[in-house]
Amino acid sequence: MNIILETPRLLLREFQEEDAPFFYELNEDPEVVRYTGDPPFDSVESARFFLRSYDQYEKYGYGRWAVLLKPNNEWIGWCGLKHQPELGETDIGFRFFRRYWGQGYATESARACLDYGFNTLGLKRVVGRAMKDNKASIRVLEKIGLQFWKEFDFEAHPGLLYVGTPDV
Repeated sequence: MNIILETPRLLLREFQEEDAPFFYELNEDPEVVRYTGDPPFDSVESARFFLRSYDQYEKYGYGRWAVLLKPNNEWIGWCGLKHQPELGETDIGFRFFRRYWGQGYATESARACLDYGFNTLGLKRVVGRAMKDNKASIRVLEKIGLQFWKEFDFEAHPGLLYVGTPDV
């Protein structure tokens, strides 16, 4: 298991093809994908194809990571950084099974990812995007220290863009 980050309660590791059933199940919940703009996968096999094709680690040396609960390595969601070359920026994102909402896992993992981005990768700026109605994700972005920058169009919905730098 390729562990990238460890927090008091969580392990973050690179995606594996064996994560496909979790990805499929996660995106099947309409509440989980409500504010993402992402459609559910058609099948576990399409989730597996996504994972096989995921090239962020090879291209940029980082990406989104599976989030596992200590001590039993239970897969609870994902969190991480995503380089977007077309925008010239890196964003932070997270998604968890609904049964793990409200327990601080998104904040704990996102804070660790942000620290890793600034202190290990040397990133100078990380952005976070959320639909304006997604109050929980906005709160996570604020709790990890990102600052509101501007409003923007998020998948034909009002969105908010947050930004963080190492000196904040």
